Amino acid sequence: MSKPKHPRALTETEAQAITRNIRVSPRKLNLVAGLIRNKPAAQAVATLTFSKRRIALQVRKTLESAIANAENNHQLDVDQLVVTHAEVGKSIVMRRFHARGRGRSAQIEKFFSHLKIVVAERAPQAAPPAEQKAA
Repeated sequence: MSKPKHPRALTETEAQAITRNIRVSPRKLNLVAGLIRNKPAAQAVATLTFSKRRIALQVRKTLESAIANAENNHQLDVDQLVVTHAEVGKSIVMRRFHARGRGRSAQIEKFFSHLKIVVAERAPQAAPPAEQKAA
C-alpha cells in the first residue's frame, strides 16, 4: 500500500522552479529577486542578463528553468508568462573562525539560500493611457 498522491499546490496556469543551497546570503539574493517580481518573464530575463550582481546568473538560470517547465510540462504560452512569486529562504550557515590577536578568535558565518520562482500565464494587460497635463 502506498501513500496517497500529493495534490498539486499550484494552479493549472502556474509552473515553478526551485534552486536550493545557493552560496549567497538571503539578503543579497532577495535584492536580485525583487528586480523580477511581477514582471513579464521576457523582461525579467533581460533584467537579470544585464544585472551587475554575481548571483543574477543563478537567478536567471532558475527563471529559465521555470519558463521551460511551464512550456514543456504544463503547455503554457511562454509569451504570456509573468513572474508571480520569487521567494527567498534561509538555508544552512557554515561557521568558520578567523584568528585574531592575543590568541582570540572571531566567528565568520557563510550563509546559504533557497530560491523558488513561480511563473503564471496571464493575458497581456493594455498599458494605461498617458495622462495629459492641462495647461
